[in-house]
Amino acid sequence: MTALHDMSLGQLANELAAKRASSREIIDAFLGRIAKADGKLHSFVEVYASEARTLADAADAERKAGLPVGPLHGLPIAVKDLCDIEGRIGTAGSKAWSKRVASTTATAVTKLMQAGMIPLGKTHMVEFAFGTWGSNPTMGAPWNPWDLKRQRAPGGSSSGTGVAVAARLAPAGIGSDTGGSVRIPAAMNGIVGLKTTAGRISLAGCIYLSYSLDTLGPMTRDVADAALLFQTMAGADPHDATTLNQPPLEDVMMALKRPMKGMRIAVIDERQLPDNTSSAMRRALAEAVLAFSEAGVAVETITLPDWFFTLAQRTTLIIASEAYQFHRGHIEDDSLPFTKPGKARIMGGKALAAADYVQAMRDRITMQAELLTLMGDCDALLLPSCPHEAPPLDEIDETVSPLATFTRAINFLTLCGLAMPAGFGAEGLPLSVQIVGRPFDETRILRLGKAFEDATQWPAKKPDLTSLGL
Repeated sequence: MTALHDMSLGQLANELAAKRASSREIIDAFLGRIAKADGKLHSFVEVYASEARTLADAADAERKAGLPVGPLHGLPIAVKDLCDIEGRIGTAGSKAWSKRVASTTATAVTKLMQAGMIPLGKTHMVEFAFGTWGSNPTMGAPWNPWDLKRQRAPGGSSSGTGVAVAARLAPAGIGSDTGGSVRIPAAMNGIVGLKTTAGRISLAGCIYLSYSLDTLGPMTRDVADAALLFQTMAGADPHDATTLNQPPLEDVMMALKRPMKGMRIAVIDERQLPDNTSSAMRRALAEAVLAFSEAGVAVETITLPDWFFTLAQRTTLIIASEAYQFHRGHIEDDSLPFTKPGKARIMGGKALAAADYVQAMRDRITMQAELLTLMGDCDALLLPSCPHEAPPLDEIDETVSPLATFTRAINFLTLCGLAMPAGFGAEGLPLSVQIVGRPFDETRILRLGKAFEDATQWPAKKPDLTSLGL
């Protein structure tokens, strides 16, 4: 019998509905794993153990009373520590904000709690969400669970959420993605991560990095869970004007059941893969093409514009400019314990020319149109999520961001993207491919992700934590 901690949200919901488990038993199962493993894995900033048990008991009482409940009712969720919860500490990954108490609750978290979800706690992240490796010298970096002997990059900036979900300390979590911060830790930890279109999920109550590029998205162990969380969080919010003009959202869960007949996906020409793309990642991409073909999806190879591989730098220009604007009131205060790399990245925005920022913002429109025209009648674009597997944390160079080679361009172009587990490298470390869709086309890429998942079964793999007593 599958243990509760190994079940997806969908499976846990079935256990509750069939009265084979209670919400309290589910919460206790995950809290027990956190107690045993998080001293090593360091994924949580704070765990809401007492509150979670109280909410679980209430959920069980509601279910027992016959009150109407939805599929997420009584299930746990981990929350990245830039989504505020009223009355709780919200650090945004900065030790300088270690005593900052939130005065409101993020709309996305509110929607999940209104659906009956129970926050297990807040997860660690890169300081102010600006960084792809997952390191954090002052708050501590989460430990990638796929190698318990040598600390490897957990991916950033949603590092703690990625580790918690992969290690079965939570069945699912929420991350944010400005240049890859959902997809990169999803890739490094072997889970599913959905980068939504800017303006699809409200950012009200969240700490900003970039007004133009920030997005929230689910990090889960399978596509159906990602779809359910996405559908729950998405929608217009009067507290975030960017959400007010989004197109209607169809029933995503029903859409996952539609056949793949007639769907097409474009794949990057392998000759365009940068030199830092590992041989294992190249093989995984080729195997993904075969998996899609076997699932009935037509695959077409396309050559991306030369400028595609310059967009990481342009994205960084926008992020740094907007991050400095947001944080300039405190980032230059030398008495505050900011991380050296985090402060340097934000301070880099101070020296950027306004004309360069404006040019980058204008280029987003024309370049997006060019790429979408190139995709033609294809439903999505297939890329690696990251060029290689997780490197040892003590070997990384904080001044470069190679893990964002294939992700930042997607934020720049205002597209959506889905990171999917795609096998393992020679050292048993996860590999990941990315399914990229047009703006607000999350449902379509989730359908493609489900087809890929069904064909490969990669998400069923999990790290070995037996040395931690699990």
